[in-house]
Amino acid sequence: MIALNTYLVTGQTGNIKGNINTNEFPLPYANIAISNPSFNTYTSADGDGFFEIKNIPIGDYVLKISSLGHQTLTENISITPNTSIKKFILKEDRLNLDQIVVSATRNRVNRKNAPVVVNVLSPKLLEATQSISISEGLNYSTGVRVENNCQNCGFTQVRLNGLDGSYTQVLINSRAVFSALNSVYGLEQIPTNIVERIEVVRSGGSALYGSNAIAGTINIITKDPILNSWEIGTYFGLIDGNTPDRSLNFNASLVSDDLMSGITVFGLNRDREEFDANDDGFTELTTLQNTTFGIKTFLKPNDRSKISLDLTTIKEYRRGGDRLDIAPHFTDITEELDHNTFLGGITYEVENKKGTNNLSIYTSGQYTERDSYYGGLGGSRTRQDSILALNSYGITKDLALLAGIQFTQNLKNDDIITIGTEYNISDTEDIIAGYNRLIDQQVHTIGSYAQYEWKPNNDFTALLGTRLDHVNVKGEYNIGGISREISINQTVLSPRITISYNLLNSLKLRGGYARGFRAPQAFNEDLHISSVGGEPQFVILSENLDTEFSNAFTASLNYTKNINKIQTDFLLEGFYTSLEDPFTLVSTGAVLENGSILEEVRNGSGAKVFGSNFEIGISPSKEWQFQLGGTIQKASYNESQILFETDGTIPQESNVAVDEFVRNPNTYGYLNTSWVPGEQFNIDLTGTYTGGMTVPRVISDTGFLDLVDTDSFFDMNLKLEYHSDISENFHITFSGGVKNIFNSYQNDFDIGPLRDSDYIYGPGSPRTFFIGIKFGKLH
Repeated sequence: MIALNTYLVTGQTGNIKGNINTNEFPLPYANIAISNPSFNTYTSADGDGFFEIKNIPIGDYVLKISSLGHQTLTENISITPNTSIKKFILKEDRLNLDQIVVSATRNRVNRKNAPVVVNVLSPKLLEATQSISISEGLNYSTGVRVENNCQNCGFTQVRLNGLDGSYTQVLINSRAVFSALNSVYGLEQIPTNIVERIEVVRSGGSALYGSNAIAGTINIITKDPILNSWEIGTYFGLIDGNTPDRSLNFNASLVSDDLMSGITVFGLNRDREEFDANDDGFTELTTLQNTTFGIKTFLKPNDRSKISLDLTTIKEYRRGGDRLDIAPHFTDITEELDHNTFLGGITYEVENKKGTNNLSIYTSGQYTERDSYYGGLGGSRTRQDSILALNSYGITKDLALLAGIQFTQNLKNDDIITIGTEYNISDTEDIIAGYNRLIDQQVHTIGSYAQYEWKPNNDFTALLGTRLDHVNVKGEYNIGGISREISINQTVLSPRITISYNLLNSLKLRGGYARGFRAPQAFNEDLHISSVGGEPQFVILSENLDTEFSNAFTASLNYTKNINKIQTDFLLEGFYTSLEDPFTLVSTGAVLENGSILEEVRNGSGAKVFGSNFEIGISPSKEWQFQLGGTIQKASYNESQILFETDGTIPQESNVAVDEFVRNPNTYGYLNTSWVPGEQFNIDLTGTYTGGMTVPRVISDTGFLDLVDTDSFFDMNLKLEYHSDISENFHITFSGGVKNIFNSYQNDFDIGPLRDSDYIYGPGSPRTFFIGIKFGKLH
């Protein structure tokens, strides 16, 4: 207050200049913020790590300097009428604990200080695991497991804390435009070379992100233009030592000298041939061609406003089954999909002069057209079979639009108020005329949210939030003459409370509760079609479905401390989620006139998922890094849940019921070890563990099930990398290694045209040898 009064009387100001360095080199483009209760401002360092801030009212301030991959530096400084000149040294953040994240509170916050646990998958980790697509790298986050659900088409879904993919809200640049259709194949369509980071928030975040965030959120942040650079990379892998998997990618960025505008362009071309694990002539991995291109650009009209635009196009073709070189309707089994997807969004952000108020207006969209074929038994069969096979072609159109506005106010006591409203549209039409299959669904959601971040002192933070959603669902669902309709107008309030408390400087306690819901509608698994006994297996919604509700509780202890040069991070988290009227999938035992098997979505009696996650991160020096994470859990129904319901026509078939979730191991986790002996060479050893689980296996043409208890899997990868600086503006990196070194892979796939294509589990691919090279002007 003395400094403020002095300024008001005298109008005196001062300047500060600084140089930001690591221990060895200048650190370019770091972010600098200076603030006190009455004034704050920020800037960025130039390419040599130099910055200057002028005309600061004299007084005492807090200075914060942050840069990706480095620990945030916080210092108390005094501004005097003279110019202050200081040198700042930032330490490397080898465990990414000081990274800025947005998924915890919808505002930028230091990950270590966030009131919600946020896991971050960095490009460094995605490169260490040699992940070409998002689906390959997500397993390296605690509580996350990606599974492959179909031999014919490669349908993947991500499970968070034991709940399947439809319970997770996938965001693109914090926007919910990743629709149910995208969730079927989209995780394998998005390449990792466009990713700046992936933020994972476990458990209920529905108060902020919408109705499908019961299990949590996965926020895919694409690359921003930061500096002038370009890079071209190529990858060549041999699946099981024989099947080629090739990719070529590029990235390039251009930023203006004053850092007020910039653009990034990126692209990928991937060509993977089909893989047959047991030589029966039918694929376990599809043939895959993917071409992705996109841009991300920004313009700052002034220091207090910013316009951001991102556009991405994805063209992907995949096909599985047998005899992929002939027309699908002449084969025994084929699933063929040709996707054309467009994603984009624009955001305008503006803040007041003091930086205390921020307004964001945004709109995003996604549109997908898909030509498909699900069918078969046309090859070397009767003429009637071939005619039926001709009817298996289909077309899908999927539109998702989002528009919203968010206002954030930082109060003088460091409390933060966030309010906003969003309007979501999801319009899906999926038609296979030959099977009389139709999904025609429109979902309109108006959601408003409010959150108060209360900080009574430096050690305690509470997030008090709620979201009010009005959901309108209209859907028509037909298959083989069976018709269902849904027409719902529902308003739901979803509260959320989270607290964090620093028990010690290095020990943080977090806890939270969130309420969530899912209105009846077709989700990702309902849009997928598998084959059983040579016939398609369809899903339809039952009549009079009730809304599903959830209550999610979490509690965690997080110990983070730097001991001399040793950086450590330990997390122990418990979670409990109860589900009321959960949507469950039941094989009805009914066979349609065209031979198709029918599954039905019904409300179950209730379920609960509970367990614990743990994370261990240790980096004793810049040469070594160790990270380990795992989950121990149980997912069970309140009452036995029917998976197969007999119609009584076949005496040897009876109802099949389970007490626990299927395809859901009670233990799973990951390992990440990195050794960097010098500036030019590094070794990465990574791996995932998947415990045993119960997997259903269809063994008759009515859908009758056998329950199989699987073995556990340990999928370990080794990558060697050599880096060389040819000149200051040209660098080259060579890499090579082995994925799934021990060939830990399923060995009891169903065989032949009558197989159950959903009977697939364990790691996504067998042992794979790979080499890679990338070059360009890198940072």
